[in-house]
Amino acid sequence: MKTVAFVPIKLNNQRLPGKNIKRFSDGTSLITYFLKTLLTVQEFEEIYVFCSDEAIKEYLVDGVQFCKRPDYLDSQSATPQDIITEFMKLVEADVYAVCHCTSPFVTSDHISQCCKKVINDGYDSSFVGEKIQRLLWDNGCNAVNFTPDNIPRTQDLEPLYAEVSAAYVFRKDMFTSFRRRIGPNPYIVEISGVEAVDIDYPEDFEIANAIYMGILRR
Repeated sequence: MKTVAFVPIKLNNQRLPGKNIKRFSDGTSLITYFLKTLLTVQEFEEIYVFCSDEAIKEYLVDGVQFCKRPDYLDSQSATPQDIITEFMKLVEADVYAVCHCTSPFVTSDHISQCCKKVINDGYDSSFVGEKIQRLLWDNGCNAVNFTPDNIPRTQDLEPLYAEVSAAYVFRKDMFTSFRRRIGPNPYIVEISGVEAVDIDYPEDFEIANAIYMGILRR
């Protein structure tokens, strides 16, 4: 199966402008660091950055191609489904991986595992997720996953999983049928710790920078 990865990028992010190209303290940009990880995933036959602005080209590395996307996908109303649909019109594959550099520390081994579950093991999709076993409440102060008058040990709670946006891998025919990046038969690749770091706000990037400079710089 031909497997293609693409990284959707817009440069006018609302919560953290320019977050995809922000630089760690040693000058390495977030997108460049992440692309180097994707290049070590053996299942990917082609890797693209899908962006409306050709200025992104200066951040690409050898082995990664630029694919220009329509400007309307930079709007706040554009959905992940819209972005995937437009990319699929331009690049043909059997399996697609939508990868976001705002979860930069997920390992290539875990992304590869996502691919293998779809390519070899019969799942229609796969993604990385952080296991959560905590006492959770909703906005109405209602307990979500436990009974307040019978508080369990957290390790006994039924685990929940939070999506981590580094990789969503799915079969083309599944997306065509359901228009979803996660199908009815998905596999969750469990991650934890620094791999679960997600960058949305300025303070998130400061945390990521500290992790990169202190632990992961290469």
